[in-house]
Amino acid sequence: MAKGFNKFGGSGGGGQGAMLRQLQKLQEQMEVAQAALAEETVTASVGGGAVKVTMTGDQHCRQVVIDPELLKDADAEMLQDLILSAVNMSLDQSRELANERLGPLSGGLPGMGL
Repeated sequence: MAKGFNKFGGSGGGGQGAMLRQLQKLQEQMEVAQAALAEETVTASVGGGAVKVTMTGDQHCRQVVIDPELLKDADAEMLQDLILSAVNMSLDQSRELANERLGPLSGGLPGMGL
């Protein structure tokens, strides 16, 4: 390597140190945002409120609520379809929430694969 050449720009490692500090700050912000996402929830409701699924921002199912009136008909296939729809909708909402919260952070350093 040529004397005084630094692949991160600048000489003497100053640019490299600044880049490292920026990465550390970004990592801390990501950790805080991910912890907050684990606490935030979204709820999807299908069948006119007959089935509700609550999911966290980090895609963990917290609750499934089935209206007892729905069970009186005892149509297992319909119930399965409603649950599947509610789970998929809540996962979509959870991913959107995560993208809203983490998107600005992941775009912070272009070319870094974050």
